[in-house]
Amino acid sequence: MAIIGLAVLARIASRWGVSSIPLYLLAGLAFGNGGFVPLKLSAGFIQIGAEVGVLLLLFMLGLEYSGAQLKRNLQRDLPAGAIDLLLNFPPGFIAGRLLGWKPLPSLLLGGITYISSSSIIARVLSELRGFDSPETPTVLSILVLEDLVMAVYLPFVAVLISGGGPAGMLVPIAIAAGTVAIVLFVAIRYGNSLSVFVAHQSDEIILLTTFGTVLLVAGIAQKLQISAAIGAFLVGIAVSGPIAEQSHRLLAPLRDLFAATFFFFFGLEIDPRIIPPVLLVALVLTFVTSLTKMLTGFWATRRAGLPRRSRLRAGMILVAHGEFSIIIAGLGTSVEPRLGPLAAAYVLLMAILGPITARLTSGQTIQSTQSPNIVH
Repeated sequence: MAIIGLAVLARIASRWGVSSIPLYLLAGLAFGNGGFVPLKLSAGFIQIGAEVGVLLLLFMLGLEYSGAQLKRNLQRDLPAGAIDLLLNFPPGFIAGRLLGWKPLPSLLLGGITYISSSSIIARVLSELRGFDSPETPTVLSILVLEDLVMAVYLPFVAVLISGGGPAGMLVPIAIAAGTVAIVLFVAIRYGNSLSVFVAHQSDEIILLTTFGTVLLVAGIAQKLQISAAIGAFLVGIAVSGPIAEQSHRLLAPLRDLFAATFFFFFGLEIDPRIIPPVLLVALVLTFVTSLTKMLTGFWATRRAGLPRRSRLRAGMILVAHGEFSIIIAGLGTSVEPRLGPLAAAYVLLMAILGPITARLTSGQTIQSTQSPNIVH
């Protein structure tokens, strides 16, 4: 029944020419715990489907770019990543201090306002067919740099929450950073060789090989306190040639199915009753960080020499926040009970606002979620 409902919402979004993401989120909000009509759903199945959806979104985002392109873009956009951190971390940290919170929960709120949602942005780019847009490589570079920052940030705050000292931080941070560096090096340096090695005529073999590799690398990344999503993204970067085209054709339907499940599950996890007490603060944060994210995208694409419309579009695309922010909030509920409700309200607002603003600046009508040709 839930899948049929999502199909109806997808048809409505297609007819209206809008993103389906806000509709999925609102449906989850309406039918989850505390919603208007709570449904008895198989939470375990939906959660697994949601996690798979995130991995497939990021894997297929990685398929659109080669290792050489990623390396070149990261080197070019490193200053943009620094500006992103300087503009978007302070609003959350300052808000926490103004609310009377201690430094640690304020540090967590700073992380929540800093990190954009790779999964939502990947879906928006797919819906708007934005992979060939001139600003997309810069947007992707910023997302990857944010995930690399998270590879250090998450172990750091986890040790602080557990009461550990500086010595306890070094090991998990070193493991996380080292693992990301190794996977990134392999993806960029040996991606073509690995693709040739696993290439095969059989669709079944390619499907099982690529999907299994995504799950394996993502699982290892998560065990090492790294984003599973960035692991899936780097697998996509490593895949090239005919196998990339096969993987795209075979996994695109699975991506669309499980991505819809992810956004629906995201809404299910938020209890609408916790939103009103923190709504004003969430709205202020939404306004401020929407501006800072737009400034980030505008500055980064201006530095890349792109026209004004591309700069505006890049900023709007970066507005969306999502799964990472919820993960950070989950870490900090033990040190500040108000962090969870505020993060939920803020992320919901940003997750709905991001696709809408991106659509308004795209000048396109959403007709399908098929991506353009693979550029490897």
